[in-house]
Amino acid sequence: MTSAAPAAPTVASVTETTQTRTAPSGGGVARSPEYRLAMDALSGLRQDLFHDAFAYRPLPPMATDGPLTRRLSGRLRSSAAHLPHMVVAAVALIAMAGGSGAGGGADGPVTLLIGLMCAVPVLATLIRPVGAFWMSMAATPLIAVLDGSLAEWPWQPGVFICHLTVLVVVAIRTRPRTAAWMWVLTAAYALFVETVIGDGEYNTSAPMLLLSALALLMVAVRHVRREARQEVTAQRTVTAHERSRRTLLEERTTIARELHDVVAHHMSVVAIQAEAAPYRVENPPEELERAFATIRENAVAALTELRRVLGVVRAEDYEAPDAPQPTLADLDALLANVRDAGLAVDKVVTGAVRELPPGVELSAYRIVQEALSNTLRHAPGATARVEVSYVLGGLGLRIVNGPVPQPSLAKPSPGAGHGITGMRERVSMLNGEMTAGQTGDGGYEVAVFLPVTAVDEGDA
Repeated sequence: MTSAAPAAPTVASVTETTQTRTAPSGGGVARSPEYRLAMDALSGLRQDLFHDAFAYRPLPPMATDGPLTRRLSGRLRSSAAHLPHMVVAAVALIAMAGGSGAGGGADGPVTLLIGLMCAVPVLATLIRPVGAFWMSMAATPLIAVLDGSLAEWPWQPGVFICHLTVLVVVAIRTRPRTAAWMWVLTAAYALFVETVIGDGEYNTSAPMLLLSALALLMVAVRHVRREARQEVTAQRTVTAHERSRRTLLEERTTIARELHDVVAHHMSVVAIQAEAAPYRVENPPEELERAFATIRENAVAALTELRRVLGVVRAEDYEAPDAPQPTLADLDALLANVRDAGLAVDKVVTGAVRELPPGVELSAYRIVQEALSNTLRHAPGATARVEVSYVLGGLGLRIVNGPVPQPSLAKPSPGAGHGITGMRERVSMLNGEMTAGQTGDGGYEVAVFLPVTAVDEGDA
């Protein structure tokens, strides 16, 4: 059986297919960007001014750690924390006086009622800010009706002060978008009054809109600056944390490289000596040859594993230093170098000088080097003293500098404390102890103890 050929697509079918593909999955009609923008704006209006508008949000006390309030005494300082509340209350009294004294056709209880209606929205900004805006919007036409005078329309003096204060306080307590919506609704009310009712003898819409726009613009700029300052502070905190973390990782990498070089060198020497040892003895026993062969195999295996594990910390462009790693024997050259840089430093060595493990020698040299560098950087012109103590069970170091002499021609350089971090890393790596801090005379002291395990010659 032969099937019929499919019919050619028509313009109507193509259009229907296109509309089907562009329609949302829910079956509704696709909305234009303008429509979505308008809906987003209405959603923002509903969220800012309608959703939970009369929520209880008391104004917290003002912070008293500013440059002026910090100088006040305890009682005045605690009272200064409520300064915003007192300012709002004072403006509420001014608005009440303006509403009570400007009534053209009202007197007696009605005048008092007008004054209260001007003061209540201002006071409400302290506990229900968004609700205070709606109270002020509602009080504006009611006061106009109760006053009965069209000399100043649509905002009489008292309600003018009230509404302008409410706009500013609510804008300070909320966000710039809320301030923009309040100004738009205020302008819409002014336009509605002029269109439907007409102008009075003196139209106050232009002064209200102009002054409120300027005030809200200043508040918005304040909000933007505060948010920008907070963002910059947060970024600086993150940057400082990342910089400290990166410096710590770099210091650990440097230590790992140095340990790799020291240990790899000695393991290579062990392997070479183990291989050459049988040839130094005439007719060595077979057991001795096997022992030296085992030592060499273990040394080569340890060296291979060490290079495999610690070699990952080397950068691709890292080149191993040709010169041997410094030890405590090189301290005199280091001290001569810092003396040439202008630092007066003395060295005192106590105890029986002996050779220490390479890692301890290297770390001790680096700690003294960093401590003296910090003295040059942070205490220019001060004197320093390096004490090296060979004690039972380890090595003691004490690097102390005096205070900066006054007057001093050189200024201290700011630092981030990364040198102290590096020294602590070296000490912690060797299971040692370290203290660092200010001295009583204004100087700085770094005290370190690096333990050294004694090796019994009989067990060697």
